[in-house]
Amino acid sequence: MRSRFIFCLFSSIIIGGILGCSPPKEETSEIRAEEGEPNTQAQEKLQPKRIADVFLEGEYEQIYTHLSKPFQNEISLKQFKKTGKSFNQGVEAYHLLSELPLTEDTVQYVWADKQETKGMVAVVDKEQVITGMRILPLETFQETDNRYTKTVFQQPFDGDWFVFWGGTNKLVNYHYEHKNQRYAYDLIKMIDNQSYKGDSSKNNSYYAFGEDVLAPADGNVVDVENAIEDNEPVGSMNTADPAGNYVVIDHGNEEFSFLAHFKKGSVKVNPGDHVKAGELLGQVGNSGNSSEPHIHFHVGDLPDLEKGKSIRIQFEDEEDWVQGDTVHGVKDTK
Repeated sequence: MRSRFIFCLFSSIIIGGILGCSPPKEETSEIRAEEGEPNTQAQEKLQPKRIADVFLEGEYEQIYTHLSKPFQNEISLKQFKKTGKSFNQGVEAYHLLSELPLTEDTVQYVWADKQETKGMVAVVDKEQVITGMRILPLETFQETDNRYTKTVFQQPFDGDWFVFWGGTNKLVNYHYEHKNQRYAYDLIKMIDNQSYKGDSSKNNSYYAFGEDVLAPADGNVVDVENAIEDNEPVGSMNTADPAGNYVVIDHGNEEFSFLAHFKKGSVKVNPGDHVKAGELLGQVGNSGNSSEPHIHFHVGDLPDLEKGKSIRIQFEDEEDWVQGDTVHGVKDTK
């Protein structure tokens, strides 16, 4: 398994054979299936990145023949066609948003239409068998999507980090539905498509654990927590203290950065301290409502994790990170 990461700040999402976000039933068409053998009647393997195009072209039977047998047992071809025709109304094209390995054998692909009002997820195994699909309308918040921070931020880390959650819809960024963390990022450390080596229940097995977390911009520290235990075994979570150990920095202009889930006792700053961009804040941990060592980073308009509204981050490299991206830190540590 490439990563045990199934966590987002203040809540969680289950990732298995298919992405399960538990949205209201009336707002989504979701088909679940366990791993299964490919349909032997499939004549030609469907390229995973082409699934959305083929779906839009109305070639439903071609997709259906690539569904796993348990998947086919849950939905008939007739039902599949009916669902597809209804969902595709008004769509001109789908574009690929994210390609995310879930395990050594499965990859999740996410698409959206041009306006990002409709989205699709497909999970495909190494034999190019579709083990699950999900289609749903996407809510957008254009007013805040187009408003960035006045402060220009740098990455809060060195080296290369992997964006597990990030983007402007809920398929690629779980946080997007929640105004207090809408533009948050969750980042993990990856080597050879793995976030850990060895015993996955131990924090020390994770490449991110103990890595430095840096101030993303100049500012004054306004709040700190440093005494929350790191979750172990990995996968257990502390819902009573969702942010775990954290640092909140005031950057002026009513912009406050939040960095969460630090390692217990590693935070090096205190309220009232002035920090410069790139200054050491502490070390990556697994405290709070976290299922794996990682960095949670977002900017809000209040120094309160729950009451503030998230602001889209303006980065010095002018990039907008999206799930599946590898982001280069402030300096190369290789």
